[in-house]
Amino acid sequence: MTETEKGFVQLHASVLLAGFTGLFGRLITLNEVDIVWYRMLFTSCVLMVFTGLPRVGWRKFLQLSGCGALLGFHWILFYGSIKASNVSIGVICFSLIGFFTAIFEPMIFKKRFSWVELLFSLITVAGVLCIFSLDARYRYGISIGIASSAVCALYAICNKKVSTGVRSRTVLMYQMAGGLVAVTAIAPLYLLVFPAGQPVVVVPDGSNLWWMLCHALLCTVAMYILQIQALKRLSAFTVNLTYNLEPCYTIALAFLIFGEGREINFSFYVGLTLILLSVLLQTRRAWKA
Repeated sequence: MTETEKGFVQLHASVLLAGFTGLFGRLITLNEVDIVWYRMLFTSCVLMVFTGLPRVGWRKFLQLSGCGALLGFHWILFYGSIKASNVSIGVICFSLIGFFTAIFEPMIFKKRFSWVELLFSLITVAGVLCIFSLDARYRYGISIGIASSAVCALYAICNKKVSTGVRSRTVLMYQMAGGLVAVTAIAPLYLLVFPAGQPVVVVPDGSNLWWMLCHALLCTVAMYILQIQALKRLSAFTVNLTYNLEPCYTIALAFLIFGEGREINFSFYVGLTLILLSVLLQTRRAWKA
């Protein structure tokens, strides 16, 4: 198996695990800030048990922590989108990550814009615009979801740049720790500007505690280690665009578990088809490269 093929296996395994993220956002009845704070806390604790505190330089530590802050902010917006709309809408907005990556990556790495990547991304944009024609009550959630995908694109690009030469578990642990500090700092301001629909919970209990632990182990530790390994073998654009498949897994499960198919109209399926087309085209292009 070549390095590229191994990267694709790791990438699609991480996307499959990511498909459960939106479901946990619905199953956990905490507000979006609580979900993110405990997700990062549990993940940091689990990783610390297995990795200890490996030494990295202060500059590298600050870079990793900064990436973690971006990830924490992305998660808050992502879960906020789900709470404001539904699982299907929240995850479909995530598909715009490829569009934002095609714009941000050349700027950060100071390389030429790829018109092919922009074209593939615009197909995704067309898909999201079809979905945006849904009932007006979902448009607030869609707006938050779009902002979430922009922040996530920045995270993935910066992560590729700063994680070079550092073990995947170490990268994730310091990102979770840095993100935990950042989320703690911005939580009061966020809740002041965007009041949560659920009250702040100091200590989760019952089913919330169980779902949070599963969420941390499967959709954070396992998923992000696989993603970081894939980023070392594939471009950030390929990784981010392939993550557009995440909604397919999540939506299928949301239809089965939560019956969200009753809330979806024909334009949603047209949009989803366009998004799938953009992923298949980029995967074919990357595989031949």
